[in-house]
Amino acid sequence: MRLGSNTTDEFMKNLGEKSQKISQIFQKNIEHITKPASVKVMLGDTTVTEQTTFDPEGVKTFYGKIMNSLPDWKTSGIAMTSDEDLRRIFLKLEKQAGNYVLLWHMSLQYHALLYYKVNITVQKIQKELAELLDSTIDKEKELAELTDNMIKEKLESLGFKDVDEQKLFEVLFENDAMREKLVDDMNGKTDFDFKAKAERKKELFKELDNLLVETYQTTSVLLDESKLIGGEEGCLCTFDLDYIKKKTKETIFDPRRMSTETKEYVTKSLDGVIDALSN
Repeated sequence: MRLGSNTTDEFMKNLGEKSQKISQIFQKNIEHITKPASVKVMLGDTTVTEQTTFDPEGVKTFYGKIMNSLPDWKTSGIAMTSDEDLRRIFLKLEKQAGNYVLLWHMSLQYHALLYYKVNITVQKIQKELAELLDSTIDKEKELAELTDNMIKEKLESLGFKDVDEQKLFEVLFENDAMREKLVDDMNGKTDFDFKAKAERKKELFKELDNLLVETYQTTSVLLDESKLIGGEEGCLCTFDLDYIKKKTKETIFDPRRMSTETKEYVTKSLDGVIDALSN
């Protein structure tokens, strides 16, 4: 049962109010942690501009403090998901109270945007890449024309004259020696090292990748799970109280059947969370 849901039960109403208070404290913490800072970055056209960002590591530190402050809550630790530019940092904890279990879920969802570091090297690499790509395209066109003529002359000398492209393909495909001889002849007609140029392109693109920097954007708006799944930026803090029957969690139960001792334990557990987040 989600705490904060509409109910006529006074005990569940009280838990819902405590859950709401925890969410508000959590939200204030997230607002502080994700306070945006300005940074200078470079666009793909080497224009320098300012962007805002925050440090996701601050969220991990915050979650870590919570785990240390509440060692009696079980957790599998801080987790992250990444779907292209959409990121999420979340923490799930649980605490058993008799035949019931209290489930706590905290999450921050944000977007990561890629830019270049402000570095003159970016412009130099892009210039070399452009020159390399242009020269490669020109050489490929030149070599393609030369190769077509060489293949035509070679096949004509072997008696294959005025045949269609499909037939030429079949001849080359079936004759390994002829194909290898043509490749050797073709390579001897140019001093342009295509292999070396391809390796250089890989090196340059790798250098550009190393000059990329991520900036992060989010808000401290409280979301529900549907908005979180929908990819909206913001944070989530929810509590569920489930009944355990034969090792299976049931979300629908009658709170009136809970013992006084269990109710007190659950209430104190939420009070402990409030204290931990407030310090």
